Amino acid sequence: MPQNPHPYEALTPDVVIDCVERSGLISDARIFPLNSYENRVYQVGIEDNEPLIAKFYRPGRWSDAQILEEHQFTLELAAAEIPVVAPLQFDGHTLLEFAGFRFALFPRRGGRQLELDNFDHLVQVGTMLGRLHATGSATPFIHRPALTLQHFAIDSREFILRGDFLPPENREAYATVTGHIIEQVAPLFERDWDLLRLHGDCHSGNFLWRDDIPWFVDLDDCLMGPAIQDIWMLISGNRAEQTAYLDVVLEGYETFYHFDPQQLQLVEPLRCLRQMHHAAWLARRWRDPAFPQAFPWFNTPRYWAEHILALREQQSALLEPPLTLGAV
Repeated sequence: MPQNPHPYEALTPDVVIDCVERSGLISDARIFPLNSYENRVYQVGIEDNEPLIAKFYRPGRWSDAQILEEHQFTLELAAAEIPVVAPLQFDGHTLLEFAGFRFALFPRRGGRQLELDNFDHLVQVGTMLGRLHATGSATPFIHRPALTLQHFAIDSREFILRGDFLPPENREAYATVTGHIIEQVAPLFERDWDLLRLHGDCHSGNFLWRDDIPWFVDLDDCLMGPAIQDIWMLISGNRAEQTAYLDVVLEGYETFYHFDPQQLQLVEPLRCLRQMHHAAWLARRWRDPAFPQAFPWFNTPRYWAEHILALREQQSALLEPPLTLGAV
């Protein structure tokens, strides 16, 4: 079923205020949009109280059961005293609905961006990730998706090739490099990895550094997957730098949860999947007016040429030996 290309057209400032006030709170009518493309997120002023964050879920993306499972996981983490921004409850409900929109309200948390080149920060992040994964391993998700080659790579490739996004001169090159990548990584994704509940999108932008602690934000992409999915985005640079960063993260991580070094074989394949999935995500959302405005460089001949080049570089990286651990 095609999605509404203007899913938030009716989400006017008045509707945002009406939605928030359905919770019983009174808004002071101050609304500030925050950076978010998949959903819509606003800081909303509240009379005689701190402002709140209102998150409006993209219609048609997640089922109620999937959103509630995200909320339950977040509340479970908060109950374990893991620093995470959890949804507020109103009469026991975290998922609210009004005027055709599903939304949740969160406390506002200030902070600064995580510094991935700061080893003190990375040790703390590793510690919190270990605690998150220890909690995430207790029970599986029932309704949330799993990290699969089919969803992140095969479906993404097919969506791009079915559409009219690729310039004709790039179609064969894209089809060839993505087909070869899927062939190369498929055996790894057929292995029986230990899966657990993950944050799912654990990059530096989804942390707030506050009171010398990294706070997790935005579990909108939480899923079942191998632990390395929440670790590999925290390491970058050349091979020596990646190894150093990895060792520092795991110094804190293994205080609370064991890391299987065999999963290091998945780092470059997961990087491939993320690149393919991101291009398809932009293509799937391109009819939403917010996307051409935010990503004007997408869907140009230059973008596709650079994307194909990046995928070829990733294909070469797949041939390199996986990272190894130093003394952790």
